[in-house]
Amino acid sequence: MVDKPMSEQHRGAVGAIGTPFDEDGIQAQAVDWRAIDVKAAATRIAGHVVRTPLLRLPLDTPSGHPVYAKPESLQRTGSFKLRGATNFVANLSPQDRERGVVAHSSGNHAQGVAAAAKAFGVSATIVIPEGAVAMKVANTEALGATVVRSPNTQEGREGMAIAIAERTGAVMMPPYDHPDIVAGQGTVGLEIVEDLPDVANVIVPIGGGGLSAGVAIAIKHAQPHCQVIGVEPELAADAQQSLREGRRVTWPAASVTATAADGVRTQVIGVLNFAVLSELMTGVVGVDEAAIADAVRWYATTAHLVTEPTGALSMAALRRLLATGTADGVTLQDGPTVVIISGGNVDPAALCTILGAR
Repeated sequence: MVDKPMSEQHRGAVGAIGTPFDEDGIQAQAVDWRAIDVKAAATRIAGHVVRTPLLRLPLDTPSGHPVYAKPESLQRTGSFKLRGATNFVANLSPQDRERGVVAHSSGNHAQGVAAAAKAFGVSATIVIPEGAVAMKVANTEALGATVVRSPNTQEGREGMAIAIAERTGAVMMPPYDHPDIVAGQGTVGLEIVEDLPDVANVIVPIGGGGLSAGVAIAIKHAQPHCQVIGVEPELAADAQQSLREGRRVTWPAASVTATAADGVRTQVIGVLNFAVLSELMTGVVGVDEAAIADAVRWYATTAHLVTEPTGALSMAALRRLLATGTADGVTLQDGPTVVIISGGNVDPAALCTILGAR
């Protein structure tokens, strides 16, 4: 694995208010993640997104404490991504809304952007890589967005989105590395601590890091002693390696695209999110493909919930922690645990294959 120069990450990109990104990938004006206001985001998105419940799951920790799921699979677009996209569009000026938005996504962010844009009467063009789940592509188009396909690499889809933004003047909406996106996704964590103030552990998937960073900010502000535990597929563990080494590390597309968890096929964690997680995350648990499939089956057959493989990552990590006590340096604290189901947009044929395998 090799470091990707940060100057290449967003070169020539257009920020939310039309300003270029600097060589560290963050907009030219300094971004202090401590100023990210999750509560303000919650006010903006109220009425546009579902406040998903905490569901008591039929299992406990070894010390007898309950485990809950936060099912973002029940969100209007089937994943948490609607939250960040809605906050981003809601926070645009009327002039920027007139310009329209452009984004790149493997599927769930695409649907969130399309739905948010439609709700505010904003045009949306979304770059989706080849190899994305067909259902996610179809759902994005059904919401009125223009879909453009790209090579199945992070560089390919980012480059195409940047080119469209520069050609059309549309506002670039990053999938995860932007304060408004992080704040919107953080409302998942805000709802958790409001509904379960004594939560001891929250397990959250990591792709580009928008959800995990937002959740960590919200959780740690309200409940400093709660552990925020990340989870990645072993085939796409760039964030785990990055946090361990103290530097952002890029993984090759051939590796990350091999995981069934298509929502976390990012090759490198976002700059802003890396800064947040470096300070607030307890650790990252890696899980293999068999464990991911087992977690999808567990949800379907035991908890009666449909999840996509990415959405099952947190349960896969929890099951590993329950079986071994400690995994990748992480141990559960005594107290209630929440696993975040990030989404449920699973291809029906793929779900049938997973459920039929043993």
